[in-house]
Amino acid sequence: QVQLVESGGGLVQAGGSLRLSCAASGGILGIYAMGWFRQAPGKEREFVSGITYGGTIYYEDSVKGRFTISRDNAKKTVYLQMNSLKPEDTAVYYCARARNPAMGYTAASYDYWGQGTQVTVSS
Repeated sequence: QVQLVESGGGLVQAGGSLRLSCAASGGILGIYAMGWFRQAPGKEREFVSGITYGGTIYYEDSVKGRFTISRDNAKKTVYLQMNSLKPEDTAVYYCARARNPAMGYTAASYDYWGQGTQVTVSS
């Protein structure tokens, strides 16, 4: 049973940075793709970024050039470096492990989820 624990969220002013971490326990990241999602109040959960074992990376358009995803398989940890944060980035951020090695772009493609970490960007 894989457990994912996010950390690194918090309150930051617009233009600031945060680095989210997602640590896996009880299993391995292995060959599975990993993803970051976010959910703002009253909105659906949206896919923000993903990374495969082989290093293929995807970013949602609104975060391109500002967010950087990476993974350390030995440490069983995935990171999301978030720079130039905007108030519209405010949300609960979740990491998730995909059901297979391929990149997943919807929540249904992921089977293990963290509890989420709150990111709040003030204007």
